[in-house]
Amino acid sequence: MRIIPAIDIIDGKCVRLSKGDYDTKKIYNENPLEVAKEFEAHGIQYLHLVDLDGAKSKHIVNHKILEQIACGTTLNIDFGGGLKTDDDLRIAFESGANQITGGSIAVKDKETFSNWIQTYGAEKIILGADAKDEKVAVSGWQEESKEELIPFISSYQEKGIAYVICTDISKDGMLEGPSFDLYKKILAQCKEVGGNVSQGLKLIASGGISTFDELPKLAEMGCEGTIIGKAIYENRISLKQLEDFILEIGM
Repeated sequence: MRIIPAIDIIDGKCVRLSKGDYDTKKIYNENPLEVAKEFEAHGIQYLHLVDLDGAKSKHIVNHKILEQIACGTTLNIDFGGGLKTDDDLRIAFESGANQITGGSIAVKDKETFSNWIQTYGAEKIILGADAKDEKVAVSGWQEESKEELIPFISSYQEKGIAYVICTDISKDGMLEGPSFDLYKKILAQCKEVGGNVSQGLKLIASGGISTFDELPKLAEMGCEGTIIGKAIYENRISLKQLEDFILEIGM
């Protein structure tokens, strides 16, 4: 299981929210590159970078931060937040993103998102399936759609998607533990599409991680990766613990 720390950006600063509420913003560091370099120094290879200004503005905003981290580290970066057009996507990849995550657009403009999958391939495009009460949320979690979570994921598996980040919004930033039951359900129901095991889901768990002991449980369940945010910034999980875990599992 890949360990993927998160950096969320507002006004060029490293912040965290609770349940996606911008009014709960807490600034942890004014230099995201410094944070990313610290992750890298502890053997971490991956980064989940979220442009919260972009999510609110509905277009890419913090691509310069992406570029700084991509040029200043060797981290494999998945980037999301406000990606709505082919031009947004081009800017993200040109700024150094290895993968991009599409959430709202996958609900609101399925044709464009499906075209991205076909154009860039399943290794480059991640489906952001963030949900509350198993309904997909959009627009920086400010809106709840009518899309049911599991059918939504399955529909994109049929279009070739492999990587899916699923955040239970009710858990995000709360440090109360992840949605183990929800992830079990997703993995059980979305394991195969059309009987083709090669399209098995690469589920990335996100939201609520609060203690180190939760990580082996997620790995045992079959999660391909897990995104960790506030637990790192609030010193609930140390970078040394993550470094040792990565060495142990060889990821």
